[in-house]
Amino acid sequence: MADSVTAATDLAVNLLDAHALLAAFGVVGIGVVMFAETGLLIGFFLPGDSLLFTAGLLCAGPAEAVTTLSLPLVLVAAVAGALAGAQCGYLIGRRAGATLLARSRSPRLHEGAERAERLLERYGHARAIVLARFVPVVRTVLNPLAGALKVPARAFTLWQVAGGLVWTLGLVLAGYGLGSSVPDVDRYLLPIVAVIVALSLLPLAIELLRSRRAVKHRNGSTG
Repeated sequence: MADSVTAATDLAVNLLDAHALLAAFGVVGIGVVMFAETGLLIGFFLPGDSLLFTAGLLCAGPAEAVTTLSLPLVLVAAVAGALAGAQCGYLIGRRAGATLLARSRSPRLHEGAERAERLLERYGHARAIVLARFVPVVRTVLNPLAGALKVPARAFTLWQVAGGLVWTLGLVLAGYGLGSSVPDVDRYLLPIVAVIVALSLLPLAIELLRSRRAVKHRNGSTG
């Protein structure tokens, strides 16, 4: 009976709440979310940035805290999930990326695909693959898109590993560093996570603003 109640509670966890995910699933949840967000198109809504940063904060928490995590295990889970997910997304894209995107009815996903394609065109394979790690939705779509566009497998693997390591290790260690230096930092967890989410959306806002300016400029030129 207790097991069934626990299972039902786990299923009811808010997937958009990084702290709730970590409290319910711990290190395993980190690996699964990283894999889904970077490898499966259905994972575009998952809170990758805030999850990594919050996990780092919880690693620095006191032993008596409600939720505590092991820093080495968090780092391993985050890196493994992010790298395996990106490679899986690329392989899916090589086989059926264009078809999957065409079938999706999510406007947000299609907008992410357009931004990912512009990123590849503007910065080239290496920089685009690394930069995409830091942009929500784009990091989900770019991997299968790179496969669909036949980006060389060796180049994709090299740069997705480089970007994945910087993204995962950087955010987890940033959270851990803040948690280690600020007493009772868990009291400020919600506003800190809100700031991280806002910062993670900043590149998206900048790109959107640039796109709108480019459209206005083209319209002005043709007019």
